Amino acid sequence: MIFRLFFLFVTMTACMTSGRSAAAESVKPLVVGMELAYPPFEMTDKVGKPSGVSVDLATSLAKSLGRPVVIENTSFDGLIPALKTGKVDLVISSMTATAERAKSIDFSDPYISTGLCLLLKKNSGAKTIADLDKAGAKIAVKKGTTGHIYATNHLKKAHILVLDKESAAVLEVSQGKVDAFIYDQMSTFQNWQRNKATTRAILEPFQQESWAIGIRKGNDDLKQRVNTFIREYRAKGGFEQLGDRYLKEMKGEFKQLGFRFFL
Repeated sequence: MIFRLFFLFVTMTACMTSGRSAAAESVKPLVVGMELAYPPFEMTDKVGKPSGVSVDLATSLAKSLGRPVVIENTSFDGLIPALKTGKVDLVISSMTATAERAKSIDFSDPYISTGLCLLLKKNSGAKTIADLDKAGAKIAVKKGTTGHIYATNHLKKAHILVLDKESAAVLEVSQGKVDAFIYDQMSTFQNWQRNKATTRAILEPFQQESWAIGIRKGNDDLKQRVNTFIREYRAKGGFEQLGDRYLKEMKGEFKQLGFRFFL
């Protein structure tokens, strides 16, 4: 009888402990890494609070998982190391899914289609990326981006200027110190709009790309849940609503220019 009571006590204790562990896991924050320096996708509002398309997306994703969200502001080139070492659970930072990055992390299904474009100094005669691969040409790229990777792998004659900040690269073009800046389509459009007097843009992507959510390798259950969320969020019009909330004017301008809107 004593043994039976002891066994029942141990069993009940184990069940209670397991229940508490499961409950604790269910409310464990979803830590999402992003660089809050890429408006309107990743940025801070007037009081310094994380804001933007990716922040809203991360918040909705965490809600679908039944977890609160924590945004971890991390430099872009530090995001993959942070994910691999467990400092963050996911990366949602306008990150292009590339074969090279997929060697060290997994990616969700794509949620945005975009591509690499060119912001050129005003008097540049270049019509394609090939026109810039010549001796004496100077091309700016942001460190760690696919523009940086493309330039390293494909531009063998031009001088590549690697910078930490998008704003610094734009300034180099605007002041005529470099011939072009390789960056994504949306940002190229925005930077051209802000600097029409000193720059021009080639907005037809010379390399098509897709953005996806970065996931630590081996975390297959989370990957499946993220992909389910993306499908359902798109079906419910979530991405369309994000475009209207943060990029409504740009959506109209892209339509007038004849370009497919990426979100």
